[in-house]
Amino acid sequence: MPTTLLAFLGACTLIAASPGPSTVLIIKQSLHSRRAGFLTVLGNETGVFIWGVVAALGLTALLTASEIAYDVMRIVGAVTLVAFGVQALRQARRAKGAADAGGWESTGRTGWAAYRAGLLLNLANPKAAVFAMSFLPQFVPEGAPHLPTMVGLAALWAVYEIGYYGLYVWFVGRLRAVLSRAGVRRRLEQVSGGVLLLLGVRMALES
Repeated sequence: MPTTLLAFLGACTLIAASPGPSTVLIIKQSLHSRRAGFLTVLGNETGVFIWGVVAALGLTALLTASEIAYDVMRIVGAVTLVAFGVQALRQARRAKGAADAGGWESTGRTGWAAYRAGLLLNLANPKAAVFAMSFLPQFVPEGAPHLPTMVGLAALWAVYEIGYYGLYVWFVGRLRAVLSRAGVRRRLEQVSGGVLLLLGVRMALES
């Protein structure tokens, strides 16, 4: 079991290190505040755990078996990504020409909004569901009870990624003096918005 857990955590590290929509959104939200960034992480990892439980119950197979259901989720995910991208670009536009106030603006973002953004982005991604179904069973030891082991691994996966992505939030916070400058902040918003838009378009065009 210890060997299995080490292999599992190693795989979790590789997964988290792969850049994707969640990484972009977490960094984007962390530009506003550490609180917003961390709550986005919590929302994202709630989604990871939910998909893990769904996979443990065998319900993800229904998604992969139904092309219509998968396509619906794919389009919803694409629209979600595009919406986040447009939001980031609009924020960058509003910030254009604004004087540096000497700190990060809250932009009225509540804790619930940040958490919801992370959760929604994860749950709207059908690839996350399919990946959980294919990933978790590989680490269930032979003879172990399937359901509780899968749920336990899903929880461990989520908690581990909270720590991993928490380092991103911390790192952005350490660069606060640079990133809080209006020009830098605006450029990062533009980049993150553009990336999210492109990811959304790619997901929409995938078959």
